[in-house]
Order: sequence, then structure tokens, then C-alpha cells
Amino acid sequence: MKYMKDSVLILLYCFFTLFHTRPDFYYVLALLAALIICCMDCFMDLNLYIIPISLVFLLISWFCPAFLYFFPAVAYVLFRRRCYIPLIAGAVFYVWTFLIHTTDYFLFLLGAFGILLAFLLERQTTGYNQLEDLYKHTRDDSRELNLLLTEKNHTLLEKQDYEIYTATLKERNRIAREIHDNVGHLLSRSILMVGAMKAVNTSPGLSEPLNTLDSTLNSAMDSIRSSVHDLHDEAINLEEATQSLLNDFTFCPVSFEFDMGRDIPREIKFSFISITKEALSNVMKHSSATQVHVTMREHPALYQLCIEDNGTAGPISDEGIGLINMKERIHTLKGNIQIRNDKGFKIFITIPKEIS
Repeated sequence: MKYMKDSVLILLYCFFTLFHTRPDFYYVLALLAALIICCMDCFMDLNLYIIPISLVFLLISWFCPAFLYFFPAVAYVLFRRRCYIPLIAGAVFYVWTFLIHTTDYFLFLLGAFGILLAFLLERQTTGYNQLEDLYKHTRDDSRELNLLLTEKNHTLLEKQDYEIYTATLKERNRIAREIHDNVGHLLSRSILMVGAMKAVNTSPGLSEPLNTLDSTLNSAMDSIRSSVHDLHDEAINLEEATQSLLNDFTFCPVSFEFDMGRDIPREIKFSFISITKEALSNVMKHSSATQVHVTMREHPALYQLCIEDNGTAGPISDEGIGLINMKERIHTLKGNIQIRNDKGFKIFITIPKEIS
């Protein structure tokens, strides 16, 4: 766009020749020729044709000197295309025509200043474009670097969150073990001691307190058992538990794709682990598969489990205990299960979030 503005400015400058000559047919023809060359320079690739076009322009100028009035506009195109040989030839011909042949100093000075103006405008525009390209390149590099840094920071944050989540689960397991091994054993011993005291007690006055104490200790034991089970169940990492199952599966290669969050309901975890275990067992017993693929994915409205292999199996029997257990688990969670055996065996399960 800036080259076009420069070309228009040079063409307007060439109209100063009207102070020296009257416009006639050849003047208009020269204007049209210079205008066509400038437009071709702005909208076409003239690298292969600029030399022949400029030579034709100079040849016509030999017979019609009016074409030289617009030589500064053509010189701008030659400066831009770095075609210095026809540029020098045109400048020499311009000097010979208006300084030596006709000794027209006005047109000579006007043309010389026009060529100088064309050179300065071309240098300025080229420098501006180079700076603009450098700015855009630097800006793009900066944006790309910012995107890479953002992605790297996001990855680091995800890794940090996962490590915190894993550490939290391990701590829950440790607390559950500590409660079970220490407090649980102490309560068990206390319950046994109270039972022994009740057995040997002969005082009617101590029977009621011992019964109350025994009931309290048993209630505490039940509460601790419930807390330990809850801690242990919440501390299960679905991805690690499933990966452990797949690592123990040596019948054929297994690929695993996991794309779920960390806030997964306990019932979903146990159902997915149990169904995966049962499905792998069925592959070993009934399938000739050479590849198994397990996918666990979380969607905005549901959880999805897909287990498929490339083996050949007989007709699906709805009376198998394993398949019956799978369906019961999924129906309890208000989910949907589809089992197919065309082109391999496939179990496709979806469980809605709002119900789970």
C-alpha cells in the first residue's frame, strides 16, 4: 500500500511538466503508460518483465520525448525492483535529451529532482517495510514464546496438583493404617478385657456399668471401622488402580487412555475397577484377542468406560455371572451398558453425573 502511495505521489509530481508544455495526445499516452507500469508494479510480479517493459518505454521515448516527462515514475519502479542497468540507461538518455539535445534546463532539473525524489521515497518505504516486518516477526516470536511459557506453566501446575493429590491419597492411607493398627487394636483389647471382666464379675452393682462400657467401646470400634473404610475408599486413585490391573494382565498387550478428573465418586471408582477386572478375566477365558484397549473418560454430563478387544468370541450370553454383575452395578448407578461382539468384543458404559 505504501508503494502505491509513493507511485501516486511521483505521478503527481510529474504533472509539474504542465508548467512547461501543453497536454496533447502523446502527453496523455505517456501518462497512461507510466500509470500502467506503476499499477503492474503494485499488483503483479514484474521481476521477469520489468527490464523488457522499461526498455520498451525508453525506446518509445526515443521517438516520443513526451514519455520522458513521466520517467521519474518509471525510475521509482526500477529502484524498487533493483534494475539499475535500465535505470542508468534511462537517466543518461534523459540527460542527453533535455540537457544536451534541447538544453531545456527546467525539464532537466525537474526530472533530476524527480529521480532523486523517487530514490528517497523508495529507500524510506523499503526501510519502513523492513522495520514493520521485523516488528511483526518479533511480535510473533514473543507471542509464540508466551504461549510456550503458558503451556509449560500449565503443565507444571498440573503436575504439581497431581503430586499434591497423590500425596493426599497416600496420607489418607497412612492415617487409615495408623488408626487400624493402633487405635483399633487398643479398642479390640479393651473390648476383650471388658468381656473378661463381665465373665468373672460377681457384683450386681458392676453389671450395668460394665454393659454400658462394653456398648460404648463397641460403638467406638464400629465408628473407627467406618472411618477407616471411608478413608481407604476415598484414597483410591482410579488411574493408578486400573494401571496396576493392566500391568498384571499378561495375556496380550493393553493400551490405556485415561481422561478423568480427580473428584470421582467412590461408587464410580469401584464399579470401573471391578468391571475392568471382570472384562480382562473374560478376555483370558473366552477371547483370542491380541490387543485390548481400555478408555476411561469424563464428559461434562457423564462418565464413560470403554473396553474393547480384537478377538473372536461366541454369541453373547446374558446368563454369565460376570456380565450380570456388570449390568447390576451399572443399573444401580442409573447408567447404561452396551455389549457388542461384532469385529471384536466391546463393552461401552456411560454413567450420568447428576445421578451418580
